[in-house]
Amino acid sequence: MAATAGAVLALTLTACGQDDGGGAADTPLIGVILPDSASSDRWETADRKYLEAAFEAAGVEYDIQNAQGSREDFQTIADQMLTKGADVLVTVNLDSGTGKTVIEKAKSQGVATIDYDRLTEDGGADYYVSFDNEQVGILQGEGLVSCLEGVADPLVAELNGSPTDNNATLFKNGYDSVLQPLYDGGTFTKGPDEWVPDWDNAQGGTLFEQMLTDTGTEVDGVLAANDGLAHAVITVLERNNLNGTVPVTGQDATIQGLQNILTGDQCMTVYKAIEEEANAAAELAVALANGETPTTDATVTDPVSGAEVPSVLLEPVAITAENIQLVVDDGFADPAELCAGEYAALCTEHGIG
Repeated sequence: MAATAGAVLALTLTACGQDDGGGAADTPLIGVILPDSASSDRWETADRKYLEAAFEAAGVEYDIQNAQGSREDFQTIADQMLTKGADVLVTVNLDSGTGKTVIEKAKSQGVATIDYDRLTEDGGADYYVSFDNEQVGILQGEGLVSCLEGVADPLVAELNGSPTDNNATLFKNGYDSVLQPLYDGGTFTKGPDEWVPDWDNAQGGTLFEQMLTDTGTEVDGVLAANDGLAHAVITVLERNNLNGTVPVTGQDATIQGLQNILTGDQCMTVYKAIEEEANAAAELAVALANGETPTTDATVTDPVSGAEVPSVLLEPVAITAENIQLVVDDGFADPAELCAGEYAALCTEHGIG
């Protein structure tokens, strides 16, 4: 990556007239395709909300749909948006092949494209908006190392994201840059290492159950790539009376992930300020829809085509029980939901509210 973490847009937007709800012909239309709602809560509870707010504030028409994990629906939704006259497509690909097909069709019709959160390899999108994803993985690796402090020669299992998601590869590059030297030096022992198709949490749980069986339940720590996979791991650990004794990482700072941290079943997660990501993508999309050519102060190299993609990369933050309040203060986690029921006393103990 030829980029600086926390990169921001360097552009000036032309103000748009407020949308009067009548769908005026000169009002830009921006289409957004989200990937699913099963792999992570964030797409529907956070990204959709923040994108809607940003587009409303800009006074543009928008259409946000979720492919719900279906590659066929992803392409169908894109076709519908293009037929409706979308000026810009913002997509979170399910895999690079499907994403590339949609991007190429959009570009053939003169429609600008933005890769949101996930880079479409060899896709040729005009812009990319995400986080420094290798840094996400580094924070996960460092978090697991910290949580395993004092454990002699721990056996670490790695449960990676989807092999078709470039982000999952970047996360793994990040945490392996921390863990591999420890494996090589004999400080840690590398255990099972598996990819989870489509970030499917049920498959992740099944894979981890097999890992536990294969190691004779001797796993000492788990690098789980996101909070959904972490919870699947924790569920298996609970069945084996190992939850709370085997550190598990995560990502996305979901309510479930934060609650698992409060109970001691998960050692950390990674918070990504999705509102900032959504705002950056919306700002780019509005500029493009208005015929502008925005500039960014970062680029990312497409690992397949070698193209330099103008990018906005934001900074992730490691979250433990000690700084969950940061996620609450940012407005990302609702304390009423986070601290409901059995978690109220834990929130009080950690000064969360």
